[in-house]
Amino acid sequence: MSRTKTRNFLVTCHLLLAGLLAPLFILVAITGGLYLIGEKGEVVETALSVPEGTTLDADAPTIEADVRAVLAANDLPTDFEYLRMRPGSITTRPTTEDFVVLEQGDDGWSATLNEPNFLYRMIELHKGHGPQLFKTYQIGAAISLFMVVLGGLLVGLLAPAYRKQTIGASAFGTAAFVLLAFVI
Repeated sequence: MSRTKTRNFLVTCHLLLAGLLAPLFILVAITGGLYLIGEKGEVVETALSVPEGTTLDADAPTIEADVRAVLAANDLPTDFEYLRMRPGSITTRPTTEDFVVLEQGDDGWSATLNEPNFLYRMIELHKGHGPQLFKTYQIGAAISLFMVVLGGLLVGLLAPAYRKQTIGASAFGTAAFVLLAFVI
């Protein structure tokens, strides 16, 4: 394949992948920027009752059923996808929809229903706390983004008219990244 055909193929792949990724990366840009300036969304919290004598053991094979029993006792849906477990805390996931946090205190377990607003939900998607299928999509998008960036660099290096600008921009970007992330 000639250099021109290779470059045209890479440009086509670059444009197709960029178009497919655009919605996700617009979400990531907006939510990431808002999060960094302190806009993290809001969650309305409502205390729930935990049946007396409830013990939750994160290592027990029945932990999901035990959490579902607490949800059912509060007339809540029991269809969470998975649990996020930390010492003394269990959170139903995904957190892009209403979720429950169970916490162990000195007096036993307490539970809170969390109802996130739209911004909070979008930030949770950004963080990878969404539905399992969306997380798989994000993994594919990460691989695709790598290919888009690598393809863009290759296109710039293969085109004599853009080679110097590509090398200059890449060198500047790498230097800025290293300085800001590890030196300053």
